[in-house]
Amino acid sequence: MLFRKLILIGLLPLALTPLAQALGSVDPITLASTTEKSLSSKPKAAPVIPAAEKSYADSARLIEESQLPTTNNVFGGNLFQGNFAKNGAGQFSPDYVINSGDHIQLVMWGGVEIATELVVDPQGNLFLPNVGPIPVRGVRNQDLQKIIDQAIKKVYRANVFNYASLAAAQPVRVFVGGNVKKPGMYSGTSMDSLLYYLDQAGGIDTERGSFLAVQVKRGNEIRATVNLYDFLLKGKLQLTQLSEGDVIFIPQRQNTITVSGLASNNKTFEFSQPQISVAALAALAAPQVAATHVRITRHSGEKKNIDYYSLAQAAEVQLNNGDAIEYTADKKPGSITVRVEGEHLSAQEYVLPYGAKVGDLLEQIQYTPNAAANSPQLFRNSIKEQQKEMLAVALKSLEASVLTARSGTSDEARLRSEEAQLILQWIDRAKSIQPSGQVIIANSAQRNNLLLENGDLIRIPIKDGLVLISGEVLFPNAIAFDQSMKLDDYIQSAGGYTQNADNSRVIIAHQDGRFTDSRVKDHVAQGDKVLVLPKIDVKTRQIVKDMTQIVYQIAVAAAVVLGL
Repeated sequence: MLFRKLILIGLLPLALTPLAQALGSVDPITLASTTEKSLSSKPKAAPVIPAAEKSYADSARLIEESQLPTTNNVFGGNLFQGNFAKNGAGQFSPDYVINSGDHIQLVMWGGVEIATELVVDPQGNLFLPNVGPIPVRGVRNQDLQKIIDQAIKKVYRANVFNYASLAAAQPVRVFVGGNVKKPGMYSGTSMDSLLYYLDQAGGIDTERGSFLAVQVKRGNEIRATVNLYDFLLKGKLQLTQLSEGDVIFIPQRQNTITVSGLASNNKTFEFSQPQISVAALAALAAPQVAATHVRITRHSGEKKNIDYYSLAQAAEVQLNNGDAIEYTADKKPGSITVRVEGEHLSAQEYVLPYGAKVGDLLEQIQYTPNAAANSPQLFRNSIKEQQKEMLAVALKSLEASVLTARSGTSDEARLRSEEAQLILQWIDRAKSIQPSGQVIIANSAQRNNLLLENGDLIRIPIKDGLVLISGEVLFPNAIAFDQSMKLDDYIQSAGGYTQNADNSRVIIAHQDGRFTDSRVKDHVAQGDKVLVLPKIDVKTRQIVKDMTQIVYQIAVAAAVVLGL
C-alpha cells in the first residue's frame, strides 16, 4: 500500500510532499510554486519528478528484493546456517584421542594429596613428580584413567588413590579451503567437529562444492573423507579429530540430478558414480504416495529428450549427470463425490462414477415438501476460480488506470489524488470478495445431461416467501412476497433509494441463479434478491466504465453490492 500511495499521481506538488513535511509548516503548493520558478530560471537543473520517481522505484526494488525466497534448492544447502559455529563441542567423547596440548585434571588422595591440572607436552607425556613422565598421546579418553592409574601404582603401591579426567582439549587452528563461501583459517579445539569449522567458513558453496567427499588433510595425506549425505539422511557423522594446521578441503561438486513434482525432497542431488538408477534416487528424493510415474528430461548435446515411465518400469532406468526427473500422478478417474445441501431428506454426500450427469443425481434426491425442486443450484470450484481470475484481472486493470492517471494543474492533482485513494480502498475491498462459482442450470434444456465434476455442490432452495432488498437502499431488508407489488414497491418498502443509488441499475437475482436487469424485465418473484447498484461518481470516463463493469461482475458472481 505504501509504495502504491507514493506513486499515485506523478505530479510535482505530490512529489514534493515528503520534502514539505520534512520542512514542517511549508505548504506543498507553495513549495511547488517556488520550485517551478526556480526551474524556469535554471532550465538545465535536474527535474524533480524523475528524481522522486527514481527514489520510489529504488524503494520498490529494495522491497521486492527483500521478499525474494532464500531457500536453497540444493540438497543440504540449508545445513550451514550458523548453528554449528555457535555451539562448539560441550562434552568429551569417550573415543577422543589424547594429544599434545590437552589439559588433564588429576586428583590424588590418601598417602599423597595432589590436585593439579597437567598439560600433555610436545612429546605426548604428562610429567608427575615422583612418578615421572606418563605417555598418554594416542590414548583414548575412556582409557586415560587406567593408563595413569597403572603408572602411579608403580611408585605408590598402597594407600594412594587417584582420579584423572580430560579438562580441556588442545586449541587448534584449522584451514578451510576449496569450494566454501569464506575460505580461511579458523580457531577451535581438537574436539570440535568438521561441521563446526565448515560453518565458520560460511558452509559449502552449493553451486560448486561437493557434499559427498569432504576431505580432512594433514600435510600431503588425506586422513579422512566424509560423506555429509550420511549425516543428512541417516544422522551418522564420521568422528574426525583435528589437529593444529589440518586442512578441511571441499572438492568440486560431482554429478547432479534435479528432482521436482510429487516428492518430499524436491532438490538437486549429487552422486559420485557416472550413473544412478531411478530406484536409488528414490531413496534420496522420497516420492510421495500419490506419485505413479516419472518424467525424465535428458540433455544430450544440443538435444533435449523426454522419457516417461511408470514407477515400476523406471526402477532400473539409469540417470546421467544433468538429467531432471519429475514425479507425477497419472491416474485414471474412477469416481467423484458431490455434496447436496438444502431442502432434501436424502444423503448429503454422493459417490458417483466418473462421467455421471446432473440428471443421474437429481433422480436420487428425496425432496422436502418445501423444496423448490425446479430451481436446483449448482456450485462448481473450477467456475469459482475462473470468476476470481476474471475479477482479479479487471481490478488490476482498474488499479493501473488509477495509478497512471495524469492531471494538468495542482488543484486537479489534489482532487485526483483524493479520488484515487477512495478508488484504491474500494479495489482492496473488492479483492476480498469470494465469487460463488454458481452455474445456472434451472431452466436449461440440457440440464440433466450436464456432466458433474468432483467437488460439485448441489443446493436445493426452499420455497421462500420473501424478497431480499439490498445495496443502495436506506433500509436493506427482507420483505414478504406480495403478488400485487412491483419492483419499485419493494424498493420503497426498504426506505427507497439512497443518494448514492443509481436507480437505472437494479439487478434482480432469481432463486434459480438467473439475473435480470430491471430495465429489461422488472418482474419480482418469491425468493428473489433485488440488488440496487451504486452510482460511480468519478471524473475519468474510462474509470467510470471499468468500475461499472466490475460492480456488475461482483453482483453476478457473488450476489453482493459493493458501493464506493
